Amino acid sequence: MTKIAIIGAGGYVFPLRLVGDILSFPPLRDSSLALMDLDLGRAERTANAARDLIAHYQFPARVDTTTDRRRALDGADYVIVTFQVGGIEAYRLDVEIPREYGIDQTVGDTLGPGGVFRFLRSAPAYQAIAADVRELCPDSLLINYANPMAMNCWLLSRLGINTVGLCHSVQGTSRMLARQLDVAYDEVRFVAAGINHQAWFLDFRRGDEDLYPRLREVMIRRHLKPHDTADLAEDRGEHSAPDRGASTYEGGNERVRTEIMAAFGYFHTESSHHASEYLPYFRKNADLVHEFISRRWDYYEICAAHDETGRTSELLNGLKRELAPSVEYGALIVDSMVTGHPRVVYGNVENRRLIPNLPDGCCVEVPCLVDGNGIQPTSVGPLPPQCAAVNRTNVNVQELAVEAVIAQNRDQIYHAVMLDPLTGALLTLAQIREMVDRMIDAQRAWLPEFARG
Repeated sequence: MTKIAIIGAGGYVFPLRLVGDILSFPPLRDSSLALMDLDLGRAERTANAARDLIAHYQFPARVDTTTDRRRALDGADYVIVTFQVGGIEAYRLDVEIPREYGIDQTVGDTLGPGGVFRFLRSAPAYQAIAADVRELCPDSLLINYANPMAMNCWLLSRLGINTVGLCHSVQGTSRMLARQLDVAYDEVRFVAAGINHQAWFLDFRRGDEDLYPRLREVMIRRHLKPHDTADLAEDRGEHSAPDRGASTYEGGNERVRTEIMAAFGYFHTESSHHASEYLPYFRKNADLVHEFISRRWDYYEICAAHDETGRTSELLNGLKRELAPSVEYGALIVDSMVTGHPRVVYGNVENRRLIPNLPDGCCVEVPCLVDGNGIQPTSVGPLPPQCAAVNRTNVNVQELAVEAVIAQNRDQIYHAVMLDPLTGALLTLAQIREMVDRMIDAQRAWLPEFARG
């Protein structure tokens, strides 16, 4: 029996999505699922839905809930992390304080002030998990779904944990590009590599046909000018479905990513909303933001308005109608490692000459072979130099945030935010220091090691 521990199992909808994915694979239907959350009531909400699903299909899987992380991890074969330390209240501070300084983050969970502070809050939890994993399940694979992906996985690698970070931006963007070209997705072949939320599609083809010339022509014609987005579907922030169609999040307004492709030569993997946060060009003032993204997509507002009970029921009913895996890689990895069936996924792993023009030790997103031998990352070689240079501007921030945690050095927090491309384009060094001090003070309950006085 395979034991799978989900840490942060009380989250909004996603943990149940993972359970549904796991149960979609026959070899995993007798798994023991340990659902851990600090809020037992939230874990039970996920567990009750999971038990209902298991009973519906009469599977032998077992579900347990606990607030005791060590109990969940004891003997686990796989550890899946999907939590947000500080919840919606801390997240509010991540976006509202920087906004007072003119830094308008559409998400704020990956880079910038919001991404750095989400990582700082998360780091003690990862350090405690790592210590428990080394003691209680040293041979397990830790699958990380929590943002900021690159910083979290970088820290876990520094702590000696066998880990892979998973996202759905490669899956979602590759499907979106196939739709833009009106090409069947199962006919498309591609290679992507870089860092999480900023991996580059280095090759995109159908058989022997290089689709990039047509991709550049189509995307530039459709997206490098303002256009009406009134008929786009609203996006609720759940991106695991195999085909969402054009929405306010992805596919409907891709001016930012198309501008990036026109400038640097390659399309990259995260939405135009997210992409606009990682570079200094698109969010300098409100008029410029509106010019590039005419319909705002604000993930904090989406999270604050979540109807958790309603969405859980909706997902459960859908899984009862059809039990099929989503585009998420987590269950695919577990099935491949259990059965030996080989698959290729895109994973966030430690860079050991996988991309030689990115720093060794940083976290890179590359194709990985998965089978009974575990995760085997692919060496993709050097990125186009301009793409690697763009990535390095983000890696700088990630590295300094990780060093801040390892060294318990408050100065490195300032340095990380100072080197954020968007923050540096908008604020002076004195303003950045003032903003960081305010954020530390406002979040002192989650950051006692960095608070003063």
